[in-house]
Amino acid sequence: MRILILGAVSALAFASPSAAAGFHADIHGGWDSVSIAGADDDGIAYGAALGYDLPVGPNMFVGVEGSIDDSSTKECVGDLLEVGDSLCAKTGRDLSLVARLGTNLGDRAKLYVLAGYTNARLKLSYTDSTGTVSDGENGDGVRAGAGLQLGLGSGAFAKAEYRYSNYESDFSRHQVLVGLGYEF
Repeated sequence: MRILILGAVSALAFASPSAAAGFHADIHGGWDSVSIAGADDDGIAYGAALGYDLPVGPNMFVGVEGSIDDSSTKECVGDLLEVGDSLCAKTGRDLSLVARLGTNLGDRAKLYVLAGYTNARLKLSYTDSTGTVSDGENGDGVRAGAGLQLGLGSGAFAKAEYRYSNYESDFSRHQVLVGLGYEF
């Protein structure tokens, strides 16, 4: 994974200006399925991304992309230590930096795979008859996925993307996202 990211960054650093494809930005949202220690729950993910793609041949490209996301996903279990208590885990912000490698499908579409680093916040709260105690933890992880980006004209594009992320502490997620963006 580090080699893929270093390769993408190196290609960007030594690219001639005439070969540069440019920056892209998007907003996205969709399905988020989180698994924490074997307990699963679904929610809505939403976020934004900024990236840079560079052609590396007649039909191939390599790029880097950073994103910030959040989610409505929350899992609670009750009656753990006493009747009426609850332990809840809620996903917080999710930051990622990934490398993209793909192919152009004609003049308007891009098919790509992605891999890289992700860091998610997990918020924990325990409530019993005496009150609520809360804490948060950041989890480092790896992300892999694939997507399709379709040009809509004048630099605008739509995308569909699948992402799998695996973090520390038996925490993972699957996401299926759609988005709208702009290449500049």
